[in-house]
Amino acid sequence: MDPEQIAKAFVDHYYTIFDTNRPGLASLYQDGSMLTFEGQKLAGAQAIVGKLTSLAFQQCKHNISTVDCQLSGPGGGMLVFVSGNMQLPGEEHPLKFSQMFHLLQSSQGNFYVHNDIFRLNYA
Repeated sequence: MDPEQIAKAFVDHYYTIFDTNRPGLASLYQDGSMLTFEGQKLAGAQAIVGKLTSLAFQQCKHNISTVDCQLSGPGGGMLVFVSGNMQLPGEEHPLKFSQMFHLLQSSQGNFYVHNDIFRLNYA
């Protein structure tokens, strides 16, 4: 499969789960995964999903503007960089964000998120 198609499919899948069933993100992380969320560093799937499910908002809608990807390393890894907007309920203006994922292949051949960095982009 083409890396661009993999990246797009991953991004669609990730943000659909984030927007509709955030606890379901647990299947995309492993114990060795790391997240930096607005400067806060978290390690392990349980801590990462705990952070994401404890955010002050329960609903949102991601609108993706760009998805860039690069193959990474000899093991079939991939870097995926995303930019876009998040619309929160009751908010007039969307929040701009960027997020970088380092995807690695599991022993089953599926991709999981090894590294994840998220930042809001303030104008």
